[in-house]
Amino acid sequence: MRRPRRLACWRTRHRLRPCLAGAGIRQTAGVIRLYRAPFSTNCERVLLTLARKGLEAEPVWISYEDRSPAEAVSGQGLVPVLDYDGEIVVESMDIVRFLDERHPEPPLYPPDASEVLAFIDWFDGTWKVAPNEIEAELEKPEPDHARMDDLGQLMIGRLDYFEQLLAGGDYLFGDELTAADLCAFPFLKFATLHDPADDEPFHVILRDRQRDGRERPRLAAWIDRIDALPRA
Repeated sequence: MRRPRRLACWRTRHRLRPCLAGAGIRQTAGVIRLYRAPFSTNCERVLLTLARKGLEAEPVWISYEDRSPAEAVSGQGLVPVLDYDGEIVVESMDIVRFLDERHPEPPLYPPDASEVLAFIDWFDGTWKVAPNEIEAELEKPEPDHARMDDLGQLMIGRLDYFEQLLAGGDYLFGDELTAADLCAFPFLKFATLHDPADDEPFHVILRDRQRDGRERPRLAAWIDRIDALPRA
């Protein structure tokens, strides 16, 4: 599988201030709150980013049965939601970008970020489709098992793509950790890792549909490498 091409510009629902990274400025954070849910893959992206930047965030826990705390501050119920000293940012990779703008060291985006941004667009816009469609199929009275098997094979094929991609270095885009790694890890980790206490149906899909008995040593080592990083 070829590396995905960037098809669209990076977009965010939150309008960012002028980039601080280019000015070499590290902005001091005020009060940071993170609205999160247990075992959330998208929240893990932000938790890894906060720790990478040496930041702490006060957790505000929501349950999937009661999303009202997130709705009250952001107008929608999905997490993560970041309250950065009164500024509200939604969507996990927009939050990662936001934090990297304000705390540019160590950087999560290279000076030419086009490949990393293209990867993030591809991962969230294309890679996620297969497991999401399997989950939707399972919710039907009569799931189409043949379709789910085809989608599962697509997920397996993409593991082989990541195994090939990691031939170029310890991380997805060479020898430096980037936002691409933090984007993909919380989902790909299920190929080798799974917390027994995590019974979220989507995560069970990620586990069961990414294990075919084949060894992918570079991918397994990358999962262990990212998993060893701290979380906020």
